[in-house]
Amino acid sequence: MRNSCPMRGNGYNVVASFSVSPTMLSYRHAFHAGNHADVLKHFVLHQLLQYLNQKDKPWWFIDTHAGAGVYRLDRGYAQKNAEHASGIMRLWQCADLPPALAGYVALVRGMNPDGALRLYPGSPRVAQGCMREGDRLRLFELHPADVQSLRENFRAAGRQVKVEQADGFAGLKAVLPPPPRRGLVLIDPPYEDKQDYRRVPEALQLALQRFATGMYAVWYPMLQRTPWKTLVKALQRLPAKGWLHVGLAVQTPAADGFGMYGSGMLVLNPPWTLHATLGEVMPFLVEALAIDPGATFLLEAQPA
Repeated sequence: MRNSCPMRGNGYNVVASFSVSPTMLSYRHAFHAGNHADVLKHFVLHQLLQYLNQKDKPWWFIDTHAGAGVYRLDRGYAQKNAEHASGIMRLWQCADLPPALAGYVALVRGMNPDGALRLYPGSPRVAQGCMREGDRLRLFELHPADVQSLRENFRAAGRQVKVEQADGFAGLKAVLPPPPRRGLVLIDPPYEDKQDYRRVPEALQLALQRFATGMYAVWYPMLQRTPWKTLVKALQRLPAKGWLHVGLAVQTPAADGFGMYGSGMLVLNPPWTLHATLGEVMPFLVEALAIDPGATFLLEAQPA
């Protein structure tokens, strides 16, 4: 295990938050903020947005399950299991990060200018860190407490960021296609409602009909008792120009079948550069974030 490995001012409302499905399940992402799954998700998200930034044309970022946007790691929910200690903290302490990974960690460091890791960005804040003057964020969150925190965290962003208290799956219909015809949609429900495994591919089927050239990134948890492999296969069958699938398992699945042992991202219409970047970074992440010798990664793609 590596030991040598490794965001501006802190004016955020970091009330611990939880995303909920339409059935109001009480998932609290703050318990898991900054863990290995967040590292994978937000690193890939950062890479996708950096790719969009290579052209001097505006883009929209649409987040269907935005949460609170910022999370405290030094108190509250995150301290209960301290999952960030085996996630972002390991990268925080690294001095030899691959360049692509270093960009993501630098964004986190920008939120913690005194050098102590106290705040962690959710996906909306990662996107804001990549946003330029003409770019826009459209953020959906259903739970009223999260929406309040989200609005406060992005109040200073003005018209560039719009927050809606709504079911993100349904909200996609109103925002696609985005006016600039360039954009990224992130779908990462908590999956505590098993219907999410059905709703994700259904929402993407409709989204691709409205915005066939957009990029779509889906996050999912690796749990033995959930149909994540079936979800991945359903996503791979969608009529996109191509797809990329990356997964990170940080430990051997538990003998009793419980617990999240990893997570994955399926990207539709991915950048052509992403496969090579992940091929370089994923072995490093396995070594840096491994909990036991069962840690591994998967990387597969069907190009356009």
